[in-house]
Amino acid sequence: MKITGIETRVVNADRRNWVFVKVLTDQAGLHGWGEGTLEWKTRSVVAAVEDMKPVLMGLDPRNIEQALHRMLKFSFWPQGPIGMTAVSAVEQALWDIFGKSVGLPVWQLLGGQMRDRVRLYTHLGFGSAQAVYGRIDRDLLVERALELVARGYTAMKVLLVPFSHYTGSIAAIDHVGELMTALRSAVGDEVDLMIDFHGRPASVSLAIQYIRVLEPSRPLFVEEPVQPGDAQALRDILMKVDTPIATGERLIGAREFEPLFAQRAVNIVQPDLSHCGGLLTGKRIAAAAELAFMGVAPHNPAGPIASAVALHFAVATANFVIQEEMAGAVPWFDDVVRTCIVRRDGCWQVPQEPGLGVEVEEIEAARHPYVPEDWSAAQALMPDGTVVDR
Repeated sequence: MKITGIETRVVNADRRNWVFVKVLTDQAGLHGWGEGTLEWKTRSVVAAVEDMKPVLMGLDPRNIEQALHRMLKFSFWPQGPIGMTAVSAVEQALWDIFGKSVGLPVWQLLGGQMRDRVRLYTHLGFGSAQAVYGRIDRDLLVERALELVARGYTAMKVLLVPFSHYTGSIAAIDHVGELMTALRSAVGDEVDLMIDFHGRPASVSLAIQYIRVLEPSRPLFVEEPVQPGDAQALRDILMKVDTPIATGERLIGAREFEPLFAQRAVNIVQPDLSHCGGLLTGKRIAAAAELAFMGVAPHNPAGPIASAVALHFAVATANFVIQEEMAGAVPWFDDVVRTCIVRRDGCWQVPQEPGLGVEVEEIEAARHPYVPEDWSAAQALMPDGTVVDR
């Protein structure tokens, strides 16, 4: 069996473009799908996938380890976030081919079944820019939370922390605490809440102040309380709060996670299987996390193929905690792909279809062509014009 082609399909889904990658083989009808969605970098990822072709053509797609090493080592320059997103999508598609070729689901090839269902969470507003990134009104916050509970979710995540610098006002910090209290009061104690900081605080001290006003409502974890890449800063936060700390969505490859493990800097790691290097790398990160007494809650705000990849990973990973999904980001989320995903009682069910169990409906996908992402949604400015982290 040989790889004969690699193609991309870009599908616009409101505030992001999904990048689907199709790997073709010389076996009639046998191909694989992966996803490399990277916000504001769509065209760059598509170009990076094109760059992978010369090192993969003619290779047996089932030799996934060799393919991964070719994509990582033949380029001379280390792959950054854009290149690693392309690598991840191709690698996922190779697993899809492998599973289809032997008639087994990918989770079976990754080590077998570890659980009977996969617990889910989603975002308030299902990922709309206004709902996730804006300064949310209390009544609207409660309304959206109750809508998710009515849809069967037992966990949800929201970004409550405003654009920040090195210090925060008393009013801003107290407002975050009040919103969290209202949210907890609305959904009760049976629903888990997660707070995404997006690394907005520019100092450890401000991150701690925000976490402390959240703690009475017992969040399941807080995510990226400071910008990624500083394990010592995360360790400093961890030692001063009781709430579990999570990070990892913007870390690339297994090596960038190593300082977190060495310093026991967080409680939960969040590799994104569409950016970290794919399923092989994700499993290596999870194994190292398990040795460091850390759980794994993969990042996944993207499309239906990325969700299928995350499902197979979760079924086969011992220290998996909970899975992010964004199934309601657009009304037609499930229409562009025939998928193995079945949602029931706030969980995905274990799939039995071979490979990843996905097939793109290419005519339907073509109805949503590429649209440049709106950079205005990323503008993070303080009142005096200072540019801060979004």
